[in-house]
Parts: sequence; structure tokens; C-alpha cells
Amino acid sequence: MADIDLPALCRAIANAHVYDVAQVSDLEPAAGLSAALGNHVLLKREDTQPVHSFKLRGAYNKLMRLPPAERDRGLIAASAGNHAQGVALAGQALGVRTTIVMPTTTPPIKIDAVRARDAEVELIGDTYDDAASAAKAMAAERGQTFVPPYDDLDVIAGQGTVGREILDQAAEQAGGPVDAIYVPVGGGGLIAGVAAWVKAHSPDTEIIAVEPDDAACLQAAMAAGRPVCLPQVGIFADGVAVREIGALPFAIAGAHVDRCVTVGADAICAAIRDIFETNRSVAEPAGALALAGLRADVQARGLRGKTLVAIQSGANINFDRLRFVAERTALGAHREALLAVTMPEVAGSFPRFCRAIGKRNITEFNYRYADADEAHVFVGIALAGGDDEKAEVLAALEQAGYGVVDLSDNELAKVHLRHLVGGRVPGLRDEHLFRFEFPERPGALMQFLDRVGGRWNISLFHYRNHGAASGRVLAGIQVPDDERSAFDASLAQIGYPVWEESDNPAFKLFL
Repeated sequence: MADIDLPALCRAIANAHVYDVAQVSDLEPAAGLSAALGNHVLLKREDTQPVHSFKLRGAYNKLMRLPPAERDRGLIAASAGNHAQGVALAGQALGVRTTIVMPTTTPPIKIDAVRARDAEVELIGDTYDDAASAAKAMAAERGQTFVPPYDDLDVIAGQGTVGREILDQAAEQAGGPVDAIYVPVGGGGLIAGVAAWVKAHSPDTEIIAVEPDDAACLQAAMAAGRPVCLPQVGIFADGVAVREIGALPFAIAGAHVDRCVTVGADAICAAIRDIFETNRSVAEPAGALALAGLRADVQARGLRGKTLVAIQSGANINFDRLRFVAERTALGAHREALLAVTMPEVAGSFPRFCRAIGKRNITEFNYRYADADEAHVFVGIALAGGDDEKAEVLAALEQAGYGVVDLSDNELAKVHLRHLVGGRVPGLRDEHLFRFEFPERPGALMQFLDRVGGRWNISLFHYRNHGAASGRVLAGIQVPDDERSAFDASLAQIGYPVWEESDNPAFKLFL
């Protein structure tokens, strides 16, 4: 682990050059959340920065610390969004030629925002890792200066000004110390800077890292005692979808972070809604991550009467993604249950079912005839009382003689099943079900079909665009047992993230 001079880093934070381009963002009370959670909740509004993210702090400080000769050679950076805009704005402010390498899957809104800052954009590769490798090679070839997104002490010092502001503002507004600060984690620059300053000036304040449960690179590093590279990461919270935390951030965070909290996509969606209902702003998934972690930690530890800060880190959300967020919000807030219910295939079954669930709203009811004796129904039920009420519904249905499977946490059901008409197909042999993540770029489908579709029959295919860098695909494929090894080898050559769902109860009941 790198040896970090923390007093020197705190001096660098105190002297960081950020306020030529950044503002002191508000530390905003969240009255409704405070009442609901039984704690004093504050949101640090980094989404209100000129590029709608904290990233310009570290980028500008890095550029100001560069020798003029290195700046004048031109700058190059790799990013799919917020770091790109931060470097572009910083370069524009200093009159420096700037190139940003972005994955080909980057939404147009982010590409346009970077170009609006007079930066040149190069689209290379499907992922951030592809873009970063290309950017470093181009920097060496062209003699440009590479601006790292997080693994750099000047960048960390710039981000650390967020922590300094939180303590200063809380002393004025909250009338006492901050008990805990919840920080979203990707590559680690923000949490390293915040932890360094806060632990030096308020050591009793907990620093709590929040990560998506499918991209928890800091948690993995803390368990191993060193940075480790995750085999793959989820892309819903794309602003923190980093496979390996930076070495310098980990040297700081590994020693000064009190705990890690992980949350799923549904909890993040619920936090986006919480933020909207609090201040009418729309956070990106990574921007709402810290609040989702705060909610989860309050529930897990039973925290009461504490002063808790969540960093609302960004608002660069692609508008198309709001559809997905809205769909998942009720589940994330435990305001909806998704159930598979088996009922007799006779007239009057639906009215009897409605009487069994009582005066609760049905959010959806999906059914297709498949059997003369039993009907399998996919139903959504609105909940006012969260998990306790869901338990009441399940008990009532079971007491009424219905077979019930809770699918509220079933990813296949949430992403695909509720948008499909079900029904088993008689006589269909050797069918296996898979979930894929396809990169959202031309040719991704043909690459899949060339490897798979020409040899094995595709018996089901479902795709929905969620406004993200990767599309979510459900495919049924007929693969005889003696061909499974060859099939698996073909999937490995394609390289798309894949999960087999052949044993999923949602598949067995409805598809």
C-alpha cells in the first residue's frame, strides 16, 4: 500500500484551486427524509455544480498544479461522462486544447455536453477500460498530458474540498458535529479526499462508503487488503461502475473508511425518487447512491437522532433512463410486490383473488391460458406498509388456498417478465434461458447471432432499451446436452455478461 502523507494532503486540500470554476454547493436539510428516518438528514448538493457533478473540482485542481509546459502540450482524458465534462470545462477555462476519449456506448447527451466545452471527442471501445487504454496510448503518441480521473493526489485534493465544506457548513447549520457522511465510491477519488480531511478535523465522524452491490470494488479491496480487479461490474450506476479502485485512493480509504454499505438498483431508484420529492432535482443513479446507502444503514443499524450527510454527487442522467427508474422505484421503496399466483382455471377466480388481497390496488395483472386445470398469474400489488404489509398479503393468499411465489427481488421478473405475455410452449425441447447485457452499439446483436443464432435455435428473445450503455436481453436457446460445452465456448468468445436463468421460478411458471 502506498505511503500517504496525510497532513500534506490536508494542506493540499486547504489550498486546492477549485473555486475559479466550482461553487460552494449547498448542504441542504431534507425535512421529509429526516422525519421518515428519525435522523437529521442533509444532502450535499454537488449536482448543482456547472457540470452537474463534483468532478470538476479534482480536474481543475490537477490542471492548475501541472507545470505550464505540460498543460500547453494539450490534455487528454478518458471518461463516459462526469470526469469528461470536468476536464473539458477546466481546459476551456484555462484555454488548453483538450481531447476526451469516450466509449462508443456513451449516450449522445454526454458527448454533446463535452463538445459544448470546446473539447475534441474520440469514441473508442465499448467500455471505460477500452477508452482509458486508448487515451493513454494516444497521450504517449501525441505528447499530450493524461488527466487521471481518480488515482492522483492533486485530483484527490480537489475532491477533498467537498469534505471541508461539509464540516464548515454543518458547524453553522446543524449546531453540532456530523455523525456520519455517506460517500459514493467508484474509483475512490472522492471518498479518499473526504476521508482525509474529515478524519483529520472530526475524527469521530464516520465515513461510510456506498457502492452498488454489483460494482463494490472498495469492499472487495478492503476484504483482500489491496485493490483487486472485479471480473465484471453492473452498469446501472454508470458513474461508479469501476472494476478496480485506484491505488492511491485505497491507501487512504482503506485506512480511514469506517464501513462499506452496498445497495441494489431498486434501492438506488427509490433514492432518486426520495431526492426528487425532497428538492425537485433529478439525480443520476450514482448521484443518488449515497442516499440509498444512508437509508440502508439507518435501517440495518437502527440509527436514531443522528446528523447524517449524503453526498448528492451528480445529475447527468440520460432522459431515457427515467422510464427504468420509474418502473423500479416502487419496488426499491417496498411500495409494490410482484407475485406469481397459482389459481384454479375456472370462471370467477379473478374476483375471488381480488377479495383475498383486500382493498389494495393491483398495479398489473398478466395472464395467458396454458393449462386446463391451473392458471399462473403474474401480479403487482401496491403496498402502503412495506414488507410487513407484503407478509400480510402472502399469508392471506396462502390461507385462501393459492400457491404464491414472491418475485419482488427476481431480476428476470422485474426486467423482462412484466413486459412479456407468458405461456408455456408444449413440446419445446432443450430450451435454456439466459440474461445478457449487450453493449448499446451497432453490430452488437449481429455479433451475438453470428456466434449463437446460426447453430442453435433461438426460441425466445426479449430486449428493452433502458437508456444505458448496455441493453438487457432475455433469450431462450435450444441447446442439446451434448452440445453444451460448445455453446458455452461460443458465449465466452462473445464476451457479453451472461446469467443462466433456466431454474428461475419465473421462467418455469410463465415462459
